[in-house]
Amino acid sequence: MPAEHLAAPQLALDRARAREILAQALAASRADATEVTLHAVISALTRFANNAIHQNVAEEQTVLSVRAIWQGRTARATTNRLDAEGISAAADRALELARLQAPDSDLLPLPEPQSYPSVARSIAATAALSPADRADFVRQMVAVADAAGMTTAGVMANSQTAFAMANSRGLEAFHQETSAEYSVTMLAANSSGWAKGNSPDIAALDPAAGARAACEKAQASANPVEWAPGKYTVILEPAAVLDLLGFLFWDFGGLSVLDQRSCLTGRLGQQLFGKNIQVTDDVCHPLQSGAPFDGEGMPRLRVPLVEDGVVKNLVYARPTAARMQREQPVAGARPTGHGFPLPNEYGEAPLNIVVAGGDVSTQEMIASTPKGILVTRLWYIREVDPYRKILTGMTRDGTFRIENGRIAGGIRNFRFNQSVIEMLQNVELLGPAVRASGEESFDMVVPPIKVRDFHFTEVTKF
Repeated sequence: MPAEHLAAPQLALDRARAREILAQALAASRADATEVTLHAVISALTRFANNAIHQNVAEEQTVLSVRAIWQGRTARATTNRLDAEGISAAADRALELARLQAPDSDLLPLPEPQSYPSVARSIAATAALSPADRADFVRQMVAVADAAGMTTAGVMANSQTAFAMANSRGLEAFHQETSAEYSVTMLAANSSGWAKGNSPDIAALDPAAGARAACEKAQASANPVEWAPGKYTVILEPAAVLDLLGFLFWDFGGLSVLDQRSCLTGRLGQQLFGKNIQVTDDVCHPLQSGAPFDGEGMPRLRVPLVEDGVVKNLVYARPTAARMQREQPVAGARPTGHGFPLPNEYGEAPLNIVVAGGDVSTQEMIASTPKGILVTRLWYIREVDPYRKILTGMTRDGTFRIENGRIAGGIRNFRFNQSVIEMLQNVELLGPAVRASGEESFDMVVPPIKVRDFHFTEVTKF
């Protein structure tokens, strides 16, 4: 059937149907206490390369997960069978697995019913995107490449998700969300450019504008010259900022501090970053996404993580907060709604990062820089030193030399070895915060930043 005749499938799992399935699972369980989750997703993606679509895929699935608690033990079983027999089998399997576990001294009673903040993240226009609609967005991006004589590749995708949970103490939670995303890379003879965007609302994205920005970067960085490695003043665009900070915020989980896996171990309350650094985890921020509750159904609280450069708070799942209060009393150690589904070894993490920005545009940052480097994005980032939070990786798809307050042309890409902690001590200017997408971390609300003494260790071969 031609793409223009294919309508976008719509998610069948609404709140009423989710409640019905969850109630069946709770009724089927013979455990002392039971928690049930239900996750439904429809995702579709159109991929293009060499200025043409070469792949169009779609997936639809619904997964039921039953967690049984029996005599201080817990285990989980998962199924995609939603008939009565399949639901009952999952409940029995969860109890069978729980009986085989060792008692868990940190296991808490299931939470009681909670209240959640209201977030509206299911957008009908995003859910309605059809294969033909995605193809039209691709056509717009390819047209930019064709006009410039470039080769382009990327993706255009959309999805619908619903997540519901209930437990035997009466807790119920439900969240629906849509997502739209594009990524585009422009390739010239010896340069490239890149752009990416993601939002629950397709109206917030402009793939054609992203393609034009990527094209301009490829044109402006043509015939790159080589600069010696060393420490430079660097302007990092939001995608580059995001992919570096993504390695830091897992350290704000209470369990990682208790286990001494975090770079914040022994540093809570210290002035660790520059006074111009303010960071909050805020699920209700208008540019954020995600459910307003965590893997146990606890409401996600707004948590100030860094104030004036001082590490103020961690985030906690219920078990971690109880352990922290018992083993290493910390002021404010309470459940913040950042836990993952139990059982797990990770504890919790802040996933709705908002870094406060400033009012200095990227162009103004460039104009204030006698000599420096502008970085579009980074890739292949790996952690070198977890306590000093030293990362290594490479620049990519638009690296520019700044001379006398202006872009002077492209520069060969660098490998960097840089402590994120030191980077956040050396931030000189911040631009307006935006919702940013990268390739190495989850989406965040972050600004572009100007940083002194960013350490590049070697020049790459491209």
